[in-house]
Amino acid sequence: MRVFVADDHAVLRAGLKLLLNAETDMVVVGEAADGKETVERAAACAPDVVLLDISMPRLSGLAAARRLKALLPATKIVVLTMHDDEGYLAQFLRAGCSGYVLKKSADTDLTAAIRAVQSGETFVCPAMSRVLIDRYVRADGSSAAGRTRPRQAEELTERERQVVALVAQGYSNKELAEQLFLSVKTIETHKRRIMDKLGFTRRAQLVRHAMDTGILGDAGERAG
Repeated sequence: MRVFVADDHAVLRAGLKLLLNAETDMVVVGEAADGKETVERAAACAPDVVLLDISMPRLSGLAAARRLKALLPATKIVVLTMHDDEGYLAQFLRAGCSGYVLKKSADTDLTAAIRAVQSGETFVCPAMSRVLIDRYVRADGSSAAGRTRPRQAEELTERERQVVALVAQGYSNKELAEQLFLSVKTIETHKRRIMDKLGFTRRAQLVRHAMDTGILGDAGERAG
């Protein structure tokens, strides 16, 4: 299997290449450090599987996934991320991705994911499955809050809607600041006000709100 690695951390890419090239049925055929580079380089080499990070410069992982599926419909995409929010999982599956693996997962989970998606299956790593079970099955306050439909409180300003859309795509505070030409402190203030307005306590609720209300829309395609 020909695998393409997309992540903005060079050390992680190097480690992934060592891991995957050691497998008898896998070879890394390319790599990229940002979203736009991922689309361009992957389109040129048409890999079987793309390992894709969520938070990347220039173009978000979500936007990159959509473009890759449009250009390379036969290529499978496995999201490799630190984000264990169910909102992200739903977004990427809807975008056509076939796998979702947390970076804290075992090496064997990643290689299993690559083989599974190449065989036409959908793969969610055990660590993410446990997160979903914890949040949706346990009858405690936090999981109940996670299941509650977002409260429509005060109307968000246009700037706040922009912040919500970018947060939902996985952008960090620093990346948000760069995208919107604001300071990190201002971004933090915007996020705090948004959470207060909507009555949210978790990022996953904000992601789900962006999906449910249409705020996300095609914002990812306009990023970068």
